[in-house]
Amino acid sequence: MALEPRSPRLAVLIDADNTSAKIADRLFEEIAQLGEASVRRIYGDFTRAGLRGWTDILAKHAIIAHQQFAYVTGKNASDIALVIDAMDLMHSGRFEGFCLISSDSDFTRLAARIREQGLDVFGFGERKTPESFRQACRRFIYTENLLIGAHAQAQTQTGAPVKAQTPSDAVPLLRTAIAQMDSEDGWVSLGALGTRLANLAPDFDPRSYGVAKLSDLVRKSGALEIDQSEGRRLRVKLKPETAAAAPKPRRRRRSSAPRATPSAGT
Repeated sequence: MALEPRSPRLAVLIDADNTSAKIADRLFEEIAQLGEASVRRIYGDFTRAGLRGWTDILAKHAIIAHQQFAYVTGKNASDIALVIDAMDLMHSGRFEGFCLISSDSDFTRLAARIREQGLDVFGFGERKTPESFRQACRRFIYTENLLIGAHAQAQTQTGAPVKAQTPSDAVPLLRTAIAQMDSEDGWVSLGALGTRLANLAPDFDPRSYGVAKLSDLVRKSGALEIDQSEGRRLRVKLKPETAAAAPKPRRRRRSSAPRATPSAGT
């Protein structure tokens, strides 16, 4: 019996100081869609009462805790330990990607360095996560969306409610993505659109707009025409009024310099 191809091996590194234990179940469900969580490590001072939520579920998800005592106020030994382990794991050559779970911008350079090595970086953090860290990842998933997926009230760790977005809020991003795509008749496949959106905005996620899938988003946005003829994959196209507001793709300007005339000897 032939074995199925192995999923990409991922190293999952969690910053416990900046991540709520409430997302754990949904976090590993999400990671399972990306690959195999071969390494699961979490870093923090677990003598603190605030991290009790993590200590209660470590065994459930086979997470290895790395205890870092906070000997000096203001010095984050946990971040340093996470970075050191990430570099060791990266140089081992055993992984195709990393999952960095934190809302801390301090990991921006780490994410960039891992990607320079040709590996994927998937970031997970709250909406407050600085743009620098989000953009350094191949894809960034908001942890509030994981709570929404679990049918829980989406809140930040401080308890502040998340501002709800609607499919219509995604129209500018959809418009820009389609305008950038090379299509003679304006129609693009849904799969190609999803790829372009991910490249354009690493933190793009249909769940941020209250829907589960990209197909639901394009249908409810009201800005796209949809074609799903029998036997064909779903295609979308900007409606005329939406296309009129889209930024026009920049064309290369032809050089005004005169073309060289071949010499008689050539």
